[in-house]
Amino acid sequence: MWIHILVFFTTFCFMEFMAWFSHKYIMHGFLWVLHADHHKKDHDSWFERNDAFFIFYALVSIGCFLLWKYEIFIYGLAIGLGILAYGIAYFFVHDIFIHQRFKLFRNANNRYARAVRRAHKMHHKHIGKEHGECFGMLIVPFKYFKN
Repeated sequence: MWIHILVFFTTFCFMEFMAWFSHKYIMHGFLWVLHADHHKKDHDSWFERNDAFFIFYALVSIGCFLLWKYEIFIYGLAIGLGILAYGIAYFFVHDIFIHQRFKLFRNANNRYARAVRRAHKMHHKHIGKEHGECFGMLIVPFKYFKN
């Protein structure tokens, strides 16, 4: 039981690295065509092509659930839930808190909230795929915690 909890939390933490890696090298790399509308809106839809990345990680999570369900991989549930939990956290921080796709958490103004907003603002300062910074989401460089 404890190993499953450890696998869950390890997966959740590892997903921050995966978010950073896929954002820097995939979204700002060969799949820029899907991510570009997130930096410079070129449509009238509430949805963005960038939302396709959520679908990819959802499918990986579902795949882990299925591996566990059919007793192929004992840690599939823990990994699938870790990916799902990170996806939910990412959605709340990125889509709701930062980009206000839903008008919630508008008044959050603690030190961490300000640092997350600053780091993401610096990331969006660049509308092209080059010269980006701050590709992660939940772990923010210390320089953005300055008052």
